[in-house]
Amino acid sequence: MSKNRRTIWIIVGAAFVVIVAIVLIIASLRSQSSSTASYQTTTVQLGTLTSTVEGSGTVASIQSTTMAWETSGQVEKVNVQIGQTVKTGDTLAALSSASLPPNILQAQVDVVNAQRNLDKVLNSGTAAANAQLALVNAQKTFDTAKANSDRLTLSRAEPATIDYYQSQVVLAEQRVQQAQDAYDATNGLSNANPVRANAYTNLYNATLQRDQALGNYNWVTGKPTSTDQASILANYAVADAALKDAQQEWDRLKNGPDANEVKAAQATLQAAQNTANSQYILAPFDGTITQMNLNPGDIVSAGTKAFRVDNMSQMLVTVQVIEIDVNNVKAGQTATITFDAIPNKTYNGKVIRADLAGTVGQNSVTFDVSVELTDPDAQVRAGMAANVTIVTNKVENALLVPTTAIFTDNNGQQYVYLVQNGTLTTVPVTVGAVSDTTSQITDDSLKEGDTIVLSFAATSSSSGFGFMGGGGGQVDNPPAGTP
Repeated sequence: MSKNRRTIWIIVGAAFVVIVAIVLIIASLRSQSSSTASYQTTTVQLGTLTSTVEGSGTVASIQSTTMAWETSGQVEKVNVQIGQTVKTGDTLAALSSASLPPNILQAQVDVVNAQRNLDKVLNSGTAAANAQLALVNAQKTFDTAKANSDRLTLSRAEPATIDYYQSQVVLAEQRVQQAQDAYDATNGLSNANPVRANAYTNLYNATLQRDQALGNYNWVTGKPTSTDQASILANYAVADAALKDAQQEWDRLKNGPDANEVKAAQATLQAAQNTANSQYILAPFDGTITQMNLNPGDIVSAGTKAFRVDNMSQMLVTVQVIEIDVNNVKAGQTATITFDAIPNKTYNGKVIRADLAGTVGQNSVTFDVSVELTDPDAQVRAGMAANVTIVTNKVENALLVPTTAIFTDNNGQQYVYLVQNGTLTTVPVTVGAVSDTTSQITDDSLKEGDTIVLSFAATSSSSGFGFMGGGGGQVDNPPAGTP
C-alpha cells in the first residue's frame, strides 16, 4: 500500500472516532435533560373500602360420627341407604338374635328385671308406710329414754310412784305391828304351841314384807348409781340417733320415691339396655347417612365399622389464618366461599369463632377460624376443599387513595403529594382503614377529586397508569423525600 493511501485511511478513521464521540456526547446531554423527575397521578375518590382475609380449608358437618359394632354376630337387617336422613334412635341395622353372644342375651333378661325394679321404686308405697311406722316407734322409745334421762338429777321415780311405795311401807309396818301384838298375846304359851308358832310365822312374814317395801321405797327415793346413770344416758343417745334416722327415712319417702334411688334404678336399667342394644346400630342424632360399610349376611365383630352419620344442617369450613391477620377476624363477620369442585358458584358464610391459641408451623403461626355456610345446598359435601374470603372491615362513603400514594417521613408522619397547577405540595394525612391496595383518609386534608402523585419514576415517559386512572407529568425539582 502506498504512503498516500495509508494517510487517507488514518484521516477517515480519525473522522469516524470524532463522529462517534459527538453522537455519544449528544445522547448523554439528552439523557441528562430527560432525567428530570416524572410522576404518575391519580385522583382522590369517595367509595367503599373493604378489607378481607383469605384462606382455604375443608368443609365439615357440625356433627359427625363413624359408628361401629359393639359386639359380634351376623347382620340380619340393614334399614338405610347412603343419603337417607335419620332421626335420633332410629335402628340403622340389626344382628340376628341367633348369632348373639351370651352376655347380650343375659342383658336382655337384665333389662326386664331392672324395669320391674324401677317400677317398684316409682310406684310402691310399702317403703313409705314402713318408714312412717318406724318413726312412730322410734318416737315412743325416745320419749321413754328422755324421761329417764331427765330424772337423773331427781329421784329414781316420779312422785306418784314414790307415794305408792311409801304407802306400801305404812301398810307393811301396820301389818308388822298387828302380827307383833298377836305374837305378844301368846307369851304364856310354849314355843311348841301351834297358836304361838303360827303367830310367830305371821310376824316373821310381815317383817319381811315391811323390809321389802321399805327397800323399794328407799330405792325409788334414792339417786341412781354411776352404772345406772351411764346405762340411762347410753339408752337416751341410742334412742335419739334412732329417731333421727327414722325421721330422715320418712322425709325421704313421704313425698314419693327417693330421687337418688330412682336415679340408681334408672342407671341400672340404662346400663342393661345399652348392653342389650349392642345387637343394633342406632342413630346417635338427627342426620344423614354419608358412608355405609355393611350388607345383610355379613359377619361382624366388635369394632367393625358400619356407618358414618353427619348432621348436615350446619356446614363449617375451618380456615387457617396467619397471625398478622387473626386479630382482625371476629365472630359475626361475613364471608364468601367458593369450591373448586363447584365452579362458577359463590356461597355465603359467617365467622362463628376464632381460636385464641395458634399452631406453630415451619415458617409461620396460624389460627383456626370456623366459618359457617349460611346457604349450603346439596352440592356441598363434607370433605370438600373450600376457598374462603372473610370481610374483616367495610367502610362506606370513605375518602380513598391508593396505598402507594402515601409516603412516610423520618418522623413517621404520613403524607401525600398534592398536585395543583403543576406544582407539588406535601400534605400530611391521617390514615384510617386499609385494604391490600387502598387506604382511607380520615382527616380533612384532602377532598374528593384532588389530584395526587401516585408514584415517581426517572423516565421521560408520560403514559398514564395507576388507581382510578391518572396522567403523567414532570417536575424539574421534585420535593425532598421523593422516592
